[in-house]
Amino acid sequence: MGRQDFNDGIVITKSGNLEVESSSGAMLRLAGVSEGLTGSTGIHMAIATVPPGRCSTAHYHVNCESAIYVLSGDGLFLTGQQLETSEVISAGDFIFVPPNTNHQPVNSSDNQNLILIVARNTPVEVVVELEDVGRRDC
Repeated sequence: MGRQDFNDGIVITKSGNLEVESSSGAMLRLAGVSEGLTGSTGIHMAIATVPPGRCSTAHYHVNCESAIYVLSGDGLFLTGQQLETSEVISAGDFIFVPPNTNHQPVNSSDNQNLILIVARNTPVEVVVELEDVGRRDC
């Protein structure tokens, strides 16, 4: 069974029933809590995977804050107007991203996925991808 609904409104999304979301560059997101899956109206939660040596597109979110937990792997988190600031991230790190803040996760490993748990305070995000800043070689 992919989804379990309970009388009190709790919904459990089973791992085999995650919602495939649009990719951002090489990063693939699978949602477990979304408007479509659970009927959520104020939160969204997904697992994002960035393959070795790859990255998401440079982007920002217009309408939401994001909280990111690095579940496994090592990488860089680029920030700033031109994504000129690079912070090393690794398993166990938490990242807060305010709305309208440029960012780009990069997997710095040659052989291990960078896996991120991403939560947002809206079920439907508005994303603007940036073409002239950030890493484009991954």
